[in-house]
Amino acid sequence: MTTVPGQLVWEIVKRNNCFLVKQFGRCNAKVQFSKESNNLCNLNSYKHSGLANKKTVTIQVADKEQGVVLGTTKTKKQNKPKLSVNKSVLKKEFPRMAKAVANQVVDNYYRPDLKKAALARLSVISKGLRVSKSGPKRRNRQA
Repeated sequence: MTTVPGQLVWEIVKRNNCFLVKQFGRCNAKVQFSKESNNLCNLNSYKHSGLANKKTVTIQVADKEQGVVLGTTKTKKQNKPKLSVNKSVLKKEFPRMAKAVANQVVDNYYRPDLKKAALARLSVISKGLRVSKSGPKRRNRQA
């Protein structure tokens, strides 16, 4: 079975697909977002596309646990989408999770260009998972 090059897939998919969200601003300025599962920045670009690239990185919230799921795609099983994703759950404190994400993305020569986007996505998700304290702390003022 032959595989189609990513650049050709991008040329076919970039203007019309089911994940595309177009928003028009003032004058002719338009911003295109994408709702793909493997798109870190949710931007419609070849660099961040989960459809056109063989190697993608996903960071999502774990379902029931207070953790983050780091997913990377395997390049060998492209024709079997369910089997093509390596998922690992991270349940540690933020600095250790950030180090794990950086090691997985950059140090393995997987996709070093996505390091900044992956760490930004991890930071936003982990901030949303934090449980805030109930109400402001009150001081006891006794004379």
